Amino acid sequence: MSTFPQQDSSDLNDKDPEQLRIHSIETFGTHDGPGIRFIVFVQGCQFRCLYCHNPDTFDVKGGKFISLEEIENRVLRQKPYFGDEGGITISGGEPLLHRKKLITLFKRLKEKGINTCLDSNGRLVNKEVEELLEYTDLLMLDVKHINDEWHHKLTTVSNSATLKLADLREKQGKKMWLRYVLVPGWSDQEEYLHELGQHFKDFKTIEKIEIQPYHKLGVHKWEALNMQYGLEGVNPPTAEEIEKAKNIFSQYFKEVHVN
Repeated sequence: MSTFPQQDSSDLNDKDPEQLRIHSIETFGTHDGPGIRFIVFVQGCQFRCLYCHNPDTFDVKGGKFISLEEIENRVLRQKPYFGDEGGITISGGEPLLHRKKLITLFKRLKEKGINTCLDSNGRLVNKEVEELLEYTDLLMLDVKHINDEWHHKLTTVSNSATLKLADLREKQGKKMWLRYVLVPGWSDQEEYLHELGQHFKDFKTIEKIEIQPYHKLGVHKWEALNMQYGLEGVNPPTAEEIEKAKNIFSQYFKEVHVN
């Protein structure tokens, strides 16, 4: 079975600063941030999450190019539908691997009054990321697991950068949502759900945590790519398991939402 190697951020140093490498675009999205969103799924990711439903975004040399100007124009045409909360969301793949171009894009869109959102796993923390977050109205941070050993098992990488990015966002004092994929036997351990809550309970910037129940909707993509799916035999959580996790998180977060 094939796999994509883990590439570092230098692999995304595409020469044209006005061209963004993307996987796809969704217009009028309602599940990736507040209100109606124009969602850009960028190409390339360093995580290898066992349950990823878009493994075709792993390869940093895949996807297609779109100009920042075209994105801006399409977003502005949709602006009348955004209302008070809607805007653009950059998801992935991993947006932070495209940080330089997204700084340019978000600067332009902020000047036009567009709400900006990043959906990130937090793999990278540096000065450019810090600058990008200054132009980001909402950070949706995907925390795969609070325990580093289990995080490695799920993603093949450490959670240290993810937690550092959360600290940076808290320091900036800007809005953040947490996202947590609930996988039976992998990320639903009661002690670690409490540990995650304890870790973030004093953060002032976190508005809510979103539980995303594990599903198998992307398994066919792994098969199509001739890649081994890592959670064979794992079933989605039951209603009782989801409710248990929600009740635990409710002890620490002012709002817990199940997607």
